[in-house]
Amino acid sequence: MPKLFASPYLPEEQDADMFNDQAPVRQAGPVGILLVNLGTPDQPDAASIRRYLGEFLSDPRVIEIPQPVWQIILRLFILPRRPSKLAPRYKDIWLPQGAPLLVYSQAQADGLQKLLHSQGHDVKVELGMRYGNPSIASGLDKLKAAGCERILSLPLYPQYAASTTATAVDCVAAHLGKQRNQPELRFLKRYHTHPDYIGSLAALIRRYWDEHGKPERLLLSFHGLPRRCVELGDPYYRDCRETANALRAALDEPAVEVHMAFQSRFGAQRWLEPYTEPTLREWGKQGVGRVDAVCPGFLADCLETLEEIQVECRDAFLEEGGREFHYIPCLNDDPQWIEGLGRLAVQHLGGWLPSRLVSAQ
Repeated sequence: MPKLFASPYLPEEQDADMFNDQAPVRQAGPVGILLVNLGTPDQPDAASIRRYLGEFLSDPRVIEIPQPVWQIILRLFILPRRPSKLAPRYKDIWLPQGAPLLVYSQAQADGLQKLLHSQGHDVKVELGMRYGNPSIASGLDKLKAAGCERILSLPLYPQYAASTTATAVDCVAAHLGKQRNQPELRFLKRYHTHPDYIGSLAALIRRYWDEHGKPERLLLSFHGLPRRCVELGDPYYRDCRETANALRAALDEPAVEVHMAFQSRFGAQRWLEPYTEPTLREWGKQGVGRVDAVCPGFLADCLETLEEIQVECRDAFLEEGGREFHYIPCLNDDPQWIEGLGRLAVQHLGGWLPSRLVSAQ
């Protein structure tokens, strides 16, 4: 007698095994963590930069201009010219292992993996870049292939912005939205005042001052954002201000003035102010002798920190009469930060890890 509900897609013997009365054995895989950062070109050449910028600047979360109009501008005016201008700047900062952003982001992923394993956690950590390689899709696929049924998306952006954190959420959801068997997901929105983040930054700055002395002013330079984005409801400016306030309090150095500014303007519209380079030029004219700069919104050094701040902004300050400019590197693979990142991850994995191990941290 023929089977009424036989699968047309499976051999009969496999169909029988799948639909028998015994529940199939389900293997308990590790918990997954996807560390997400912005991305970088694969190589410091015009072709690689063009591919990277084409993906990055085509994201409507990044450029909030009607796409038909913007794509004409991008394809006819920006992509034919800008990559060749950026190539020498990327070459100047390129490390033997590759792009600094990728090298240090991977070091954080590797350090987090090693730390959590040493604590007895069954956790798998992968890195995914929103633009470029390794992609968010490849990171998610590796976690699923490792058996991860639960995945935490942890952005390497302490402050929330739609053009960074939100677009990473969009990308994760879009990739997994194509899959039938989706993992359980969590997204960490922000940690801009988390004690481990602020404490690691403050300790990094103090160590630098112990070795090099203290400046007259410390400039906290955050990546810029069009002012209109904040007027439409983006909380990024508030997050940056709260980070600055928390770091100022943690440093507790009355002799050092702590200021904040915004870098990396793009286009003609008004962005968040004050702007970093004009601020430094004005300080040079005012006779400020020494300025130290740090970029709290970047957890890994990149073109915007190593070239724009360490070179261009330093030169601007010195040209206007400033005497001394110091750039304090990002947290990168700082051991204290890796430990803090571990505590942050475990905190947001609550209920997914054995309570005995979580309570022991």
